[in-house]
Amino acid sequence: MNQPLRHRLMDRTRGRISIAAAAVLWSTSGLFAQAPVFDDWPLETRGTLLAFWRTLLAGVVLLPWVRRPRWHWGLVPLSLSFLAMNVTFVNALVLTSTANAIWLQYTAPAWVLVVGALVLREPLTGGDWQLLACGMSGVAIILGFGLSSQSPASGQTAGIVCGLLSGLFFGGVVLSLRWLRSEDSAWLVALSHLVTALGLLPVVLSSGAWPTGRQWLYIAAFGPVQMGLPYLLFARGVRSVSSHEASGIALIEPLLVPLWVFLAWHSAATYRPPQWWTFVGAVFILGGLLLKYRRAVPSAEKH
Repeated sequence: MNQPLRHRLMDRTRGRISIAAAAVLWSTSGLFAQAPVFDDWPLETRGTLLAFWRTLLAGVVLLPWVRRPRWHWGLVPLSLSFLAMNVTFVNALVLTSTANAIWLQYTAPAWVLVVGALVLREPLTGGDWQLLACGMSGVAIILGFGLSSQSPASGQTAGIVCGLLSGLFFGGVVLSLRWLRSEDSAWLVALSHLVTALGLLPVVLSSGAWPTGRQWLYIAAFGPVQMGLPYLLFARGVRSVSSHEASGIALIEPLLVPLWVFLAWHSAATYRPPQWWTFVGAVFILGGLLLKYRRAVPSAEKH
């Protein structure tokens, strides 16, 4: 094996490990968002409040890692996608079951494929069409049964819609990070977090709800451990791994999130167990992704 090829393979392996580690850390989201310690915060603003505090602390912790800050107009779609993703995802975690929120967010690879084909003119393969068909079928099952089984006042409907939107915006984040891969990873991630915190500040100031006591301990871990460090690892990973493959590796997250939440909070009064249609929809989404990346990941070794 020649030296340049060996270096490329090593870089790709390190990138995959970084993305896998990021997914494991991301999977702790439900441990924080559904912690009973936040039950005294108003339900209608709880998700936004959590999104503010976790992005603020994550951005501040990452600032010392920034080495090459510079302006690039691609920072605009990255920051806006990141802001919208955080608001919709954390609200989905608060308003519906963790499984619903996670699996609906992981429609992101389908959005990545669509944007790649329409904007970047990347051809769609047979595996791509399988991913789109299976993913959209899974989303239709979760949305259809989820929306029809809940009254509007329950919050579940809004939670499911937020979960679907979070997948769209997560796709925007993945594409933006891949596009800006030559920039300083710490700069990209820190700026995205701080812009998000700034955008959410008016809601926090008007809510009148502030962390107290044990809530500070959860928030201190929620920001840097569940958000800051994972996105830094992910941004570095996509330097050498395509956005399609990165989305596939990140499937580790939705597989682990419901497990952590069940182990930690299944006895809590606010725990929402997944419904049967969530499992069925998840099988379709996971099946489509596995069909796609079962072929895509090995082929990457040939380049």
